[in-house]
Amino acid sequence: MVLKRINRYELKYMVHASHYPRLVDDLLNFMSPDPYGDHDGFYRIVSLYYDGPKYPCYRSKIEGINVRKKVRLRIYPGDDIEATTQGCVEIKQRINRTVQKQRLFLPLDQCVDLLEGDATPELTDPRDVKAASNMQFLVRAMGLVPACIVSYRRQAFQGGRYESGMRLTFDMDLTGRVDALRVNEAARNFHFIPLDWLIMEVKVNERIPGWVTSLLAKHECQLRRVSKYCLALADGLHRREFQMKHKESFLWTN
Repeated sequence: MVLKRINRYELKYMVHASHYPRLVDDLLNFMSPDPYGDHDGFYRIVSLYYDGPKYPCYRSKIEGINVRKKVRLRIYPGDDIEATTQGCVEIKQRINRTVQKQRLFLPLDQCVDLLEGDATPELTDPRDVKAASNMQFLVRAMGLVPACIVSYRRQAFQGGRYESGMRLTFDMDLTGRVDALRVNEAARNFHFIPLDWLIMEVKVNERIPGWVTSLLAKHECQLRRVSKYCLALADGLHRREFQMKHKESFLWTN
């Protein structure tokens, strides 16, 4: 088990695929690919988001609430997603542009048990125990249940000599679903963002360096307060409603 606590600024940008290769070329003058991924910093992420009745986590983002929280279970699958055995449980709290995270890396079955309230993992560090308690409290207080799967391919870069704590990521091939909500299930997803657009996130501890600001302007990156969870959930619910209407129409005409 590993616990991480993160407190930093996160800014999101929409990047068109036509700008992406040249942006990465310039970026490599300042940053290095994340060693967690392959030699170019690529890896896959699948997240299961939890939400309550009438989707309060979704609505807090749509309504522009400045202080909001969400709970998710994340995995980093290889070629066989069903063989994934490790997971990360996370509380993500955003206050304006400041992000605070509490994370617990656990065996996947323990992650599920923790969020479903069936069992609490055996933890020795009091900070770990508090984090697990906070997660279970949110689940119970808000009536959180699995709501949406979000999956994408990420290319990550880490800070250089002068910005060691900085990270910059590109998320692409963004898909999701609102059914078959087991995080390591090999189920069909649907794209909720056109394939020629990427979401770039700049994550810093204090401020964005001047060279980053220059690069963003040079490559016409558009600052957007975009939520992958909200986009995937809205798309999934719309697809479900569309299917139900057509199903009803079929029943009436036959």
